[in-house]
Amino acid sequence: QVQLVQSGGGLVQAGGSLRLSCAASGSIRLSTMAWYRQAPGKQREFVAIVTQNGSTHYADSVKGRFTISRDNAKNTVYLQMDSLKPDDTAVYYCKIPTTTWWGQGTQVTVSS
Repeated sequence: QVQLVQSGGGLVQAGGSLRLSCAASGSIRLSTMAWYRQAPGKQREFVAIVTQNGSTHYADSVKGRFTISRDNAKNTVYLQMDSLKPDDTAVYYCKIPTTTWWGQGTQVTVSS
């Protein structure tokens, strides 16, 4: 089993930026990695994904503002979030989609 440990997040004003990190306890070189989020009272939703060869895909709501990346040498995946909006407020989770392994969640709060 691989453990996913998240860091980053916090409180930021609208228009600001944050970067989330997700460090895996094992190699992620062959794994697709993804970020999801869950806002209060809403279901968890897909945010972004990066395949093992570096291809990326984003939810329409974050396209052009968020960037997912990976550093296989560090077994870490990142989510750079720019031009943040209050609607981006949520708990963010990283995941290896082909498994049931989730990160512990990181709160992101965007104030207006």
